[in-house]
Amino acid sequence: MCSTPPPNSASGTRTRSSEHDIETPHGVLHVTMRGVPKGNRPVILTYHDIGLNHKSCFNTLFNYEDMQEITQHFAVVHVDAPGQQEAAPPFPSGYRYPTMDELAEMLPSVLTQLRVNTVIGIGVGAGAYVLTRFALNHPSLVEGLVLIDVDPCAEGWIDWAASKLTGWTSNLVDIIMAHHFSTDELTDNQELIQTYRLHIAQDINQDNLALFCGSYQYRQDLGIERPIVGLNEHTVNTLTCPALLVVGDTSPAVEAVVECNSRLNPTKTTLLKMADCGGLPQVVQPGKLAEAFKYFVQGMGYMHERAFFTRLLTKGQTEALHVVIAYPLCSLQCLSTTTLNR
Repeated sequence: MCSTPPPNSASGTRTRSSEHDIETPHGVLHVTMRGVPKGNRPVILTYHDIGLNHKSCFNTLFNYEDMQEITQHFAVVHVDAPGQQEAAPPFPSGYRYPTMDELAEMLPSVLTQLRVNTVIGIGVGAGAYVLTRFALNHPSLVEGLVLIDVDPCAEGWIDWAASKLTGWTSNLVDIIMAHHFSTDELTDNQELIQTYRLHIAQDINQDNLALFCGSYQYRQDLGIERPIVGLNEHTVNTLTCPALLVVGDTSPAVEAVVECNSRLNPTKTTLLKMADCGGLPQVVQPGKLAEAFKYFVQGMGYMHERAFFTRLLTKGQTEALHVVIAYPLCSLQCLSTTTLNR
């Protein structure tokens, strides 16, 4: 496991970035764009989970060497949910936070203003739900999705999480920690847990955070259903783009992710279950996720540059990559081995 940098540490990349506050039908969104769109290629668009912002959720992954090599080929747009960005001001009294469906409907305005045609989405938890809803409502705008710890169901996580906190004071920070991490991680991985506990408690406006959590708590079921050839493949509500579902094998989200996988088209969906990994695989195992993402975009027809693939294969190191793959998608079949020699 990699060492854990401060969640909001500065990006290690020198790629040009710009910040934007974008007006949408449901309020203002703060977004950060790195790089410029490359021809007709999609832009990578990220959406974070509750208790996090784009930096604390994704910096470890996007600062990883192999991921930086990938992002030389794509511009990246990081979306912060309303009021969750660094130094966000509190919302005025009586403010109604957008529903999860409304959060998804804010994204077309982002693409329009930034002149982005299509995206490959990477979402975690609540962000994965938002991106899935966005793809269901606007399939022509989404070329692919990487969904980490996604839960397609409507039942709230707060009651479930609180029930697991025997002996704890069930305040908002504790509940969010139980949403992100397994019981063993909360006990054993003290450095990681302390880093994220302090971030959630001190770096995010707590009133704004409670509103975002409430929106996620009262989300609706995504209503997705696995298509059956010859019966409903043209009428069923499901994702039409390739999807990579990712979860750590000890994550609290395992059952939800497996449930989501069972509802999607098996010919377009890959389930990657990472061994020796709990919550936040993009933080705990950024190298493995970067490798999986590389194969995913290659399977979509991008990133076939020989120089990049050769560089990965000649780094002179061997890393155990224990994963479980269900319904392999294109070149992701390469990951269905227990040890990957780089």
